[in-house]
Amino acid sequence: MYLKSEKPNDLNQMLKEFDGFNLVVHNRLISAKLEWGKLDEARQLFDEMPERNEVSWTAIISGLLRYGRVEEAIWYFERNSFPSLFSWTAAISGLVQNGLSVKAMKLFVEMLQSGVLPNNVTLTSVIRACGELSDVNLGMCVLGLIVKVGFEHDLSVSNSLITFNLRLNDTVSAMTIFNRMQSKDVVSWTAILDMYVQKGELAEARRVFDEMPERNEVSWSTMISRYSQSGDAEEAVNLFIHMVQQGFKPNKSCFASVLSALASLEASVMGKIVHGHILKFGMERDVFIGSSLVDLYCKCGGTKDGRVAFDSILEKNVVCWNSMVGGYSLNNQLEEAKELFDKIPRKDNISWNSLITGYLEYEKFDEVFEVFSDMLLSGERPSKSTFSSVLCACASLASLERGKNLHGKAIKLGFHSDIFVDTALVDMYAKSGDVESSKKIFKRMPKRNEISWTAMIQGLAENGFAEEALAVFEEFEQTKSIAPNELLMLAVLFACSHCGLVDKGLYYFNSMEKVYHIQSNDRHYTCVVDMLSRSGRLSEAEKFILDMPCEPEVQAWAALLSGCKTYRNERMAERVAEKISELAEKNPEGYVLLSNVYASAGRWLDVLHMRKLMKEKGLKKSGGYSWIEVRNQPHFFYSQDGSHNESSEIYGVLELMRSEMVLK
Repeated sequence: MYLKSEKPNDLNQMLKEFDGFNLVVHNRLISAKLEWGKLDEARQLFDEMPERNEVSWTAIISGLLRYGRVEEAIWYFERNSFPSLFSWTAAISGLVQNGLSVKAMKLFVEMLQSGVLPNNVTLTSVIRACGELSDVNLGMCVLGLIVKVGFEHDLSVSNSLITFNLRLNDTVSAMTIFNRMQSKDVVSWTAILDMYVQKGELAEARRVFDEMPERNEVSWSTMISRYSQSGDAEEAVNLFIHMVQQGFKPNKSCFASVLSALASLEASVMGKIVHGHILKFGMERDVFIGSSLVDLYCKCGGTKDGRVAFDSILEKNVVCWNSMVGGYSLNNQLEEAKELFDKIPRKDNISWNSLITGYLEYEKFDEVFEVFSDMLLSGERPSKSTFSSVLCACASLASLERGKNLHGKAIKLGFHSDIFVDTALVDMYAKSGDVESSKKIFKRMPKRNEISWTAMIQGLAENGFAEEALAVFEEFEQTKSIAPNELLMLAVLFACSHCGLVDKGLYYFNSMEKVYHIQSNDRHYTCVVDMLSRSGRLSEAEKFILDMPCEPEVQAWAALLSGCKTYRNERMAERVAEKISELAEKNPEGYVLLSNVYASAGRWLDVLHMRKLMKEKGLKKSGGYSWIEVRNQPHFFYSQDGSHNESSEIYGVLELMRSEMVLK
């Protein structure tokens, strides 16, 4: 009683009442000292004992092994005056726990040679050692011994055999053992549950979970984690709620999984409730849970709360630093992201990619290239994700020279056959106008996915090779190994629109649900309206808009208005303009579109009226511009803009060229 309460004064008084040496009391004292981590005091007590028994030896051996002091434990084991099954088992189990499975198996052989037969605890440790060594033959030998000594139906031994077979990916043997077990406990069920989870068979895992007569924190956490990872965040959160309601205490892994699920749902209110549970259990300073909290709050737009969670982590690792940098980047707080990025003690690849992705997302392309250069100078090796992001920046600027330079670096680093880098190269070359290079890369790709095909089809269509784009889609259909997605079908409709193949475009649109099982979205409908409007089928386009099952985008009406202007259908144009004006109240883009339409029609009073409304609502129209890249430096030219430092020379040459063209 005094030992359990850890009251030394009362304990010393109690010990005085014993007349001389008491073996049982000393054994209990040694065990207590070992439990408290006072190993040297335990050794001193043991060494001073005038008499010892097998309990004494077993206690000191197992206690030292528990704290990783293997050499000392083996020293005592070799001098054991009372070698018994318990001391052999303590030594074997301790060696396995310390990752010394080879030594454990050698000791097990010595035990058998000395004539001592194992018990279920010994066999459980030996099976674990076989699993650690991934030695099938050794495992089969142990299995024969298990049958010989009559432990084949023992619960703990059977559970170890299941784990051993699963470690060797022998799921058939694991299921055979499970089905033959006369009794099963929560460990047995959880092992089978984990088997289905590792195989990715979530439906079977859920069936096993629902059939379990009892569950523990591990089984709950396994299911919550798998639902979160597989994208079913709502079910992960529901299971977490049921777990808490049934009185189970979530572990760190469980909290991290449910926070990840809530982050994907952007459920800040529920996230704060879970945060409350974390505070209740005192886990908020844990680095893994803290990183998950940072991610949750930042994905919900709360970078201040995310920063509080970040600052509360006592020992930060690179993961939590990256989470906070990524959170700032996600919320367009790029200055804060850069400031924190510079403070990271040891940056990894993800640190650099988090900052690059943030600059890319908000079109800070110069900063993308600057950070990438710093990354190379730091000695950090870019990943395929890095190349994809930087190539995307090149594509957005149509920066062919930079793109070629990156292509060379990708080849040098061995990424020339990577599907993600190759897809980014296809997109970059196409958007930079070098269609031939884009086609070459696409043709030599050893493996393609739906994104690769989409990039090639879209690239050809945007560069005026719409018919060739459709030929590529027909080639894609013949592969039959990849199903088209929404973006790929949008690229196909875009190609049909830009080469006037209206009937073919309508066929593909109508086939989306029937043949390809893809639900049409706003962008698909808008593309069809654009296709009909470009070909002059204005009445059909208007009817198509009115019959849409969803609210049409402003862009759909704008496409029809553009068609009305091209084919001079003023009556319909008035109706469409009125509709855009109505939608502008809900979607400010409508004002910009109307202003542009009125300007192109020379209706300057209407333009002034639209500009006035835009100003009242705080809207700004981004100016259109052209640009040209010279020696990796893009030069931008806005309408009537003389801000370029060589403006007079540029416009002088332009005027000279124009006059020469007029003369000829």
